Amino acid sequence: MTEDEEIAELMDRIARLHGARRRSAALPEAQVAALDYLARANRFSRTPSAVADYLAATRGTVSQTLIALARKGLVTDDPAPDDRRSRIYSLTAEGRTEIGGTGTGPDWGGAKTELLSGLRAALAVMIRDAGGRSFGLCRTCRHHRPGEDGALCALLGVALVAAEADQICAEHQAS
Repeated sequence: MTEDEEIAELMDRIARLHGARRRSAALPEAQVAALDYLARANRFSRTPSAVADYLAATRGTVSQTLIALARKGLVTDDPAPDDRRSRIYSLTAEGRTEIGGTGTGPDWGGAKTELLSGLRAALAVMIRDAGGRSFGLCRTCRHHRPGEDGALCALLGVALVAAEADQICAEHQAS
């Protein structure tokens, strides 16, 4: 086995173990992943296309996932304020409860810093090679302008509330 094959095998195995640890008995893995993303995404990044891009899934699959979550009362489905044809999804209280019990990860011990560094590097390489978007935190974006009462997204020209600085943004561009 080559190193590249071993890396791929280890990443797949870790993803399966992590997914099994987080999986709700009531929801398929795809629905848990969508809920998790929506819980962390800012108000500009809760569209079906952003969810699909983040999860590396097709738009049709994600649309069906979001429709199923809405039927279960775990998300709301509202028209986008600036484009009535677009949809914005948000977690309901029930949706937050559903993903709230995922717990913490294992005790990584002294390897945590190195593990984070390696995982961040691996993710950056995979995103680059796939031509994908970074989906970073708003506060790490080159368009984020902090202020006393929140911040400004210079790309969209929109005021942000303080909590949005630590949310995922589909428009993120590393600073």
